[in-house]
Amino acid sequence: MPELPDLTVLSEAFETALTGRVVTAVTVLEPLVVRATPTEMEGLLGQQLTQVEQRGKFLIFSFARDRLVVNAMLTGRLGLAAPGSRAFPKTAAVVAFDRRTGEQSPSSGPPARRSRRRKPPAWTRRPNVLPPDDEPVELRYRDATRMGKLYLTPHGLDRPVAGWSEQGPDADDPTLDLDAWRGRLRRHSGELKSVLRNQEFVAGIGNAYSDEILWAARLAPFRKRSSLAPEEMDALYHATRDVLARATDQLRDRVPPRFEVEVRDFLQVHGKGGQPCPRCGARLSEISAGGFVTTFCRSCQG
Repeated sequence: MPELPDLTVLSEAFETALTGRVVTAVTVLEPLVVRATPTEMEGLLGQQLTQVEQRGKFLIFSFARDRLVVNAMLTGRLGLAAPGSRAFPKTAAVVAFDRRTGEQSPSSGPPARRSRRRKPPAWTRRPNVLPPDDEPVELRYRDATRMGKLYLTPHGLDRPVAGWSEQGPDADDPTLDLDAWRGRLRRHSGELKSVLRNQEFVAGIGNAYSDEILWAARLAPFRKRSSLAPEEMDALYHATRDVLARATDQLRDRVPPRFEVEVRDFLQVHGKGGQPCPRCGARLSEISAGGFVTTFCRSCQG
């Protein structure tokens, strides 16, 4: 499941590669993943993409008039490809964009909204990680199980997006300081892994990074939140910030240009049950429950 580090890198890549471009075609191959009518999707034609943002586990594509919100959920993936190139397996939807030559003007949508391209992150300026401006490009969404959803919100329509309004602050939000973290943590009960994955607590953490954070904080995933001492609550905060930041840096180096491929092999413990713990050398334990794998060290996670 794409989590905050994955989506941060995707938002940076798509913001850099696509903003300022105009939509030339929209193809929906799996209508089940799209929350919009065919007419609404066709309404994207001629609109310029003005901004790409990440919020929790969502990616938000803002166009001249409309907005597309993507929740990839468990099996959805987004990538960039040249038109006519080999299709991604299980492609569900494709949005095609024109070449970007200078300041293009959208052919539809309110003229007041213009492209808000931000300064590209340094990593996006490396050779061959993003498509050239003078070539058309496709944004492709693939989903083997069709679990993910694409919510199109036309201008003036308030279409609900499942899970959006319940979100807490992003787990790496600069305004989420230690005091705010403590206050939010005290309002949630249950096992620590479940709390970290609860998007109402903080947004963006899923199954993989909850394992990584708890290992870094030396806390067992099945401990109750109510059992934490104040210093352990603080350790969980610092581990969250550190793990997410380091993972994002790793992904900036290792994901491009295959943005549709999930990279997890650099993680310390998640999915590595039976291997030695990187910290103490004991064998890592792994439990599968409800379709989700939990990996932890019984020796050094208290």
